[in-house]
Amino acid sequence: MAELPAVPLTLEGAWILHQMFRIRRSAWRNLPESEQEALVEEARPALDSNRSALYLLIGHKGDLLLLHFRDSLEELHRAELSLAQSRLSDYLEPTHSYLSVVELGLYESTAKTYQALQEKGVEPHSEEWNAGVKEVLGRQSAAMAPRLFPEIPAARYICFYPMDRKRGEQKNWYQVPMTERQRMMHEHGLIGRRYADCVRQIISSSIGFDDWEWGVDLFADDPLVFKKLIYEMRFDEVSAVYALFGTFYIGLRTDSGNLPDLLKNFGGHSQESGRPQS
Repeated sequence: MAELPAVPLTLEGAWILHQMFRIRRSAWRNLPESEQEALVEEARPALDSNRSALYLLIGHKGDLLLLHFRDSLEELHRAELSLAQSRLSDYLEPTHSYLSVVELGLYESTAKTYQALQEKGVEPHSEEWNAGVKEVLGRQSAAMAPRLFPEIPAARYICFYPMDRKRGEQKNWYQVPMTERQRMMHEHGLIGRRYADCVRQIISSSIGFDDWEWGVDLFADDPLVFKKLIYEMRFDEVSAVYALFGTFYIGLRTDSGNLPDLLKNFGGHSQESGRPQS
């Protein structure tokens, strides 16, 4: 028999786009209050779709985070264009974005499926092998549809960050045997389950789509939960030995109808109308 595939099976669901913006303060301040309110009202369909959510970013990395969940990449692009075509976008300076797709890793199902096919004498990647894998993925996808195509949690706070698995000379996740990766991921998942009553976690894959391999979204009503969960996971073997982390973003959820009042904190307004400066 040929060597078993090293790649675990995965299920993919909703597409995700994170958009981070900074308010063009000088131009915004020069708008009359009535114009500010009109621009926000015009953009509300793009900001308040039932599968988009708006957050106030905390810190210097931006002012606003707009999160979109959609069922296809085309729908995600339309959501992006909807805001870009609004007059409000003239006053939003993009600072970052992140594209990914909801992913559920199936390490345990992969091991069972590969072993069962091997015991039947099925050659890896053969027509019969691929049919067996497809049947398992179809069954799992139907069972996990709510997790693959979730609604954006209504929690007050969001924590988003990208991450990689190490591929260095000394430590390379992708050269670790499947059984060892399965063991470590199982132990890693046990930590997250202990926080399931106070934090919602959505993992998305960005391999081939963005600069990191995965995106992690955490949703909670108490922001301290983010620190406790991530800190505890740092002691886990998967994170301590094989994980690399990107920039962290923390946001406070808001409704776009609150934006005119909230944006007054960026310096108020004058009665002279102005447009963004190039």
